[in-house]
Amino acid sequence: MRHQSADPYPFGASPTTSEIVRVWHDDRSVGDGSAMLYLRWIRYLREYCEQCGLAERAQLTRDGACRFSTWYVRRHGIMPETAANARTALYALNRVYYVLGRDPPCWQHAPVTAPPSTALLRSYEEYLVTHRGSPAATVHKKLAHVGYFLRHLRVRQRTWRSMKLTDVDAFLVDCSRRYARATTADIACSIRSFSRFLFATGRSSRNLADSVIAPVQPRYEQPRRALAWEHVQRLLAAVDQSNPRGLRDYAMLLMMATYGFGAGELIRLRLDDINWAASTLQVLRPKTGALFTLPLLPVVAKALVRYLRGGRPPHTTTRYLFVQLRLPFAPLTASSAVWHVISKHATVAGLTAPYLGSHVLRHSHAARQIDLGADPRVISEILGHRDPGSISAYVRIATETLRDISLPVPS
Repeated sequence: MRHQSADPYPFGASPTTSEIVRVWHDDRSVGDGSAMLYLRWIRYLREYCEQCGLAERAQLTRDGACRFSTWYVRRHGIMPETAANARTALYALNRVYYVLGRDPPCWQHAPVTAPPSTALLRSYEEYLVTHRGSPAATVHKKLAHVGYFLRHLRVRQRTWRSMKLTDVDAFLVDCSRRYARATTADIACSIRSFSRFLFATGRSSRNLADSVIAPVQPRYEQPRRALAWEHVQRLLAAVDQSNPRGLRDYAMLLMMATYGFGAGELIRLRLDDINWAASTLQVLRPKTGALFTLPLLPVVAKALVRYLRGGRPPHTTTRYLFVQLRLPFAPLTASSAVWHVISKHATVAGLTAPYLGSHVLRHSHAARQIDLGADPRVISEILGHRDPGSISAYVRIATETLRDISLPVPS
């Protein structure tokens, strides 16, 4: 006999199909094609809950979705891949409960990165955070580099206990054949850090750090790459602002071009950083940890208002300003997301610049300001450089490629 399970939540019946579709439409979270597929999975979920005597709301968790998809696969004798969309459909339904104020359970998103796989790497992670004060991105990068090195040692039938300087040299020579010089130098820096950790924690009696040789990086061997300001304007004009994604992308690109933000500064912006009454914007420089207050220029304010009203999904829980435009509407977390935005619209604009990295608009802004007569020391301070000499690279760009350009801030 099937057991009946009362719904433990005091918010009434499950959402109707019309309520679900309305929330998805207003939320701009699910397209028409996906909506039809998700509604079918929700119908299957309700059959599952009816047959098993379960409360629908209680199943709207990551574990609940896995149990449901497993049940469906076994019941219908299909391949697990066929039920791949079930979890996404249930998450979309979880969001409907949230928007309707019906207290859905926590979905419990999986962590973006897995924890270190060994006790040694976990200790190294703790050392980087506690003793070196390294940010999460740096910790993740160094753990990856050390992971490559430890695998190299295993192939040579060695361990970190028995490694010699010749093993480190062989590893870096191998890296130099696979990666650019800057990447190999970065990996060498991680190996030095790991060697210091082994010595500082008493795991090794030898500190190999000072003997690790990395490729020489000539300072400003080449000027930093930037776009001519007329190309920056073409890039901005190429953004289609008739849809939510275009409104977000335009606001992002405009802020980078206007203020010289790097990707790290842009993705860290929060709603609370905007002071609408005072027309100011507070910015955290990730490399120095310094806070800057900048004027919220009217053209930027207008773009942000349009994005917040017509681009940023309503009922988004995160306070970060720029978010992904698909479920679960998480904040942008890496510079690669910014690079994709620049690259996509540069293609539309027909730009064929040899370099379109995530910092290209930062470099373009700095070069333009210097070309217009701004004091390089002031620009260096605004951009948050720890070394005032860093601005010399931008001076080289300005004098070589932007000599005759003097254009206003785009609107």
